[in-house]
Amino acid sequence: MKGLPGKQKRGLPTGSRLLCIDNTGAKVISVIAVPKYHGTRRRYPTAGIGDLIIASVKKGTPEMRRQVVNAVIVRQRRPFRRADGTIVQFEDNAAVITTETGETKGTDIKGPVAREAAERWPRIAATASMII
Repeated sequence: MKGLPGKQKRGLPTGSRLLCIDNTGAKVISVIAVPKYHGTRRRYPTAGIGDLIIASVKKGTPEMRRQVVNAVIVRQRRPFRRADGTIVQFEDNAAVITTETGETKGTDIKGPVAREAAERWPRIAATASMII
């Protein structure tokens, strides 16, 4: 995995709720943990675009509810700066449910996906219909 250029702002602390934009049956997920996050003492772990998170399904089909899943964040409301100087901000916070290695569980992704997430996770880029 290569590093991401620019300063990526992490806009989603532990406990944040995100929309699930794939067709796995989950509608809303909540961030439980951020693997490989090294922060400061007594600081909430936070995640940003392209980060793998561990999440709990809060709303969705009865089979999906209350499951613990891996997901990748593909949109965040917190503005972040790209290496070319442009500032990007999305309308909502959204994630895609994946496996631990980054394989998508669903077969369709609704809405745009950030370029940073698509560059880091090739399977998300292949499944996404629109990359911004």
